[in-house]
Amino acid sequence: MKALLCLDYENDIIHPDGKVSGKGYCAFAERHGVLARVRGLQSRFRELGLPVIHVRVGFWPGYHEQPKASPLLGKAHEYKAFDLTGWGGAFLDELAPIGDEVVINKHRVSSFWATPLELTLRNMGVKHVILAGVATDMVVESTARDAHDRDFQVTVLADACVAATDEDHERSLANMQKLAAVIHSTELQLP
Repeated sequence: MKALLCLDYENDIIHPDGKVSGKGYCAFAERHGVLARVRGLQSRFRELGLPVIHVRVGFWPGYHEQPKASPLLGKAHEYKAFDLTGWGGAFLDELAPIGDEVVINKHRVSSFWATPLELTLRNMGVKHVILAGVATDMVVESTARDAHDRDFQVTVLADACVAATDEDHERSLANMQKLAAVIHSTELQLP
């Protein structure tokens, strides 16, 4: 079975008013029409009864899970970024979970690190993960590598991913071609 993993499509990262969206994520998504494409993919999976799984990075009040020494996440507490109880840590309205769709909260870059994602996928009978997310060179690439090493078949939808720059995006897609199928969403074959 295939599952669509929607990675880090949350307000602080990609909404125009998000705390880190100014790094280029919002502009990239708008320039390439990514959000509408992801919304369409979610609809296709739902219509076919295939899982849509939502993953987000964040921290609970007190930021106890936050890696304070991290160059990437170490200052989140200072800016109150990625608060899982607030607007910033919430999924974008247009890509939010529906009904009982699975939500995975993570405290690091990879969707697998110290989360129940692998257990959840295996219990659902998922053998092939389809990745869409932000940022291509961070959560998507980390998750693709971890999924590969856990023996899942991995497909990355190049036109459903977002990076800070086109260069970051393309470099990461080239890296992932060594361990995943990197395709455009129009090439995705679903039952």
